[in-house]
Amino acid sequence: MTAGAPPADAGKGSDERLLHTPPLRRLLGRPELGSVVGAVAVFIFFSLVADSFLQTSSFSTVLYASSTIGIMAVPVALLMIGGEFDLSAGVLVTSSALISSMVSYQMTANVWVGVLVSLLVTLAVGVFNGVLLTRTKLPSFIITLGTFLMLTGLNLGFTKLISGTVSTKSIADMEGFASAKALFASEFTFGDVTIKVTILWWIGLVALATWILLRTRFGNWIFAVGGGPDAARAVGVPVTRTRIFLYMGVAFAAWISGQHLLFSFDVVQSGEGVGNELIYIIAAVIGGCLITGGYGSAIGSAVGAFIFGMTSKGIVYAEWNPDWFKFFLGAMLLLATLLNAWVRKRAEATTR
Repeated sequence: MTAGAPPADAGKGSDERLLHTPPLRRLLGRPELGSVVGAVAVFIFFSLVADSFLQTSSFSTVLYASSTIGIMAVPVALLMIGGEFDLSAGVLVTSSALISSMVSYQMTANVWVGVLVSLLVTLAVGVFNGVLLTRTKLPSFIITLGTFLMLTGLNLGFTKLISGTVSTKSIADMEGFASAKALFASEFTFGDVTIKVTILWWIGLVALATWILLRTRFGNWIFAVGGGPDAARAVGVPVTRTRIFLYMGVAFAAWISGQHLLFSFDVVQSGEGVGNELIYIIAAVIGGCLITGGYGSAIGSAVGAFIFGMTSKGIVYAEWNPDWFKFFLGAMLLLATLLNAWVRKRAEATTR
């Protein structure tokens, strides 16, 4: 018998990796399946209770609200698949916008100078989170909670120190503003539909993240680190580098969101962004990411953001009492999450 050859009686069932998996079973095993079912349920619900929800103009508003969440939900989902959290993501968006605005205004330079300085500083914060996590071995919850508090204080302290108020000065009349606005905050109109450029950024990030997760070695590293860092390190996965890159991904998305915030409104309030980190995590969890890591998808995070966008705007279109806004919002998100968990359990039972 040739060395390494399988035994003569080895059949197709000797290695489950060689078995053909039916398409339906593969579909049921996808992490975003439950969120898709939840999105359909939320869409049908608001279609019935809010007449204006199905209007084309309303749908474009829903997409815009979803994109502002989804841009950040994508890298947050990848980070959660890698087994970590980032509680500083919300205020980092504001920090990015503040740096761009204040650097441009104080230097009386082209706004692109502030934009590039903001990119470097924001990425440095991501590196700081990743390096501190790997060097101290502290939980990412503690590390990024500390970063969150520091950035919150820096945002307010530097803004008041430089501008004398809690908001930045307008940079709308500065050179380069129009081109930066076209990249980060423009919109396109097709009939009754207005497409914000953030929707294109969102789609691009989802496509890039999906390609990384499913087609690259780095995607395998992300799943391996989230499944068990010690086991991943034992088989040669660069755990430290992977974690740092994941935090830099969150920082890069925060930079994009921060520039959109700045060039949409010309000025930035230093207190914005607090609490948004929870929204990004919620979108990722609804999309199928496990809090324990090692499981999830970028597409699922996009669907989770879409559910959040439909819920937040659907409540407005339904003309419900705004005093109950947070209650209905929380209830819809909870129902979507429960439905997601139920579908996942059914899928797991089917694939056994």
